[in-house]
Amino acid sequence: MYRWATVVAALFGSLLLLFLFAPVAELVIAGGAEGVRKLGTDTELRGALARTAIAATVAVILGVVGGTPIAYMLARREFRGRAVIAAILDLPLLIPHPVAGIALLLVLGRGSALGSTLLEAGIRVVGSPIGIVCAMLFVSAPLYISAAREAFARVDARYESVARTLGDPPWRAFRRVTLPLARRGLIAAAVVMWARAVSEFGAIVIITYNPKVASVLSYDRFTSFGLPEALPVAAVLALLALIPLTLLRALRYERGFET
Repeated sequence: MYRWATVVAALFGSLLLLFLFAPVAELVIAGGAEGVRKLGTDTELRGALARTAIAATVAVILGVVGGTPIAYMLARREFRGRAVIAAILDLPLLIPHPVAGIALLLVLGRGSALGSTLLEAGIRVVGSPIGIVCAMLFVSAPLYISAAREAFARVDARYESVARTLGDPPWRAFRRVTLPLARRGLIAAAVVMWARAVSEFGAIVIITYNPKVASVLSYDRFTSFGLPEALPVAAVLALLALIPLTLLRALRYERGFET
């Protein structure tokens, strides 16, 4: 019985692995070479890729600066309302991303109080690169905060206590002790956030269709010209996903080597 259960589990596991791998592999095989060639001639594609990478990087910087204190607080402090804050932070992960775009539009659109105030100040969010960054930040920051919280939680709080007994104030103990020990986990969290931001489509297409990021460009070419024109763009996006995956594996192997 045990042998049959093992065979069935291995069969279903192999089928699932094939199901997950085959579409991406077929996409890269079908359009990868053409996509790489188009990088030299297709200015719209190059612009969309650059816009995607830059906006995702800006979103990650904002997420790291704003999210790291929140992650540390959730990992180290017990306080009333902690569960509510954690739930609010996870909420963008649970709602459909077009709904996230609509929610952002309600808050940042020209018809809202904040949106109209920003417009009067000369800052346009909807239909601008700022809108792209906002959409990326909204859907990806919760991933960073969750992973960063786990990275801080893995650092023994006693190390901070020792640093404080030696005269370090809380901020210096955090900077000299906790931050270096959690560094690889925080970098991995930032990489995951960047990868999620790059892949975002649903929220961005609602709040900023133009200028286009790579995911919106792929959709636009599919709906306008069909599969052959969309394939190269989609394949380049799939190849781009290898960058954060490689970084994550490198961080994991480096940690395993050191330990």
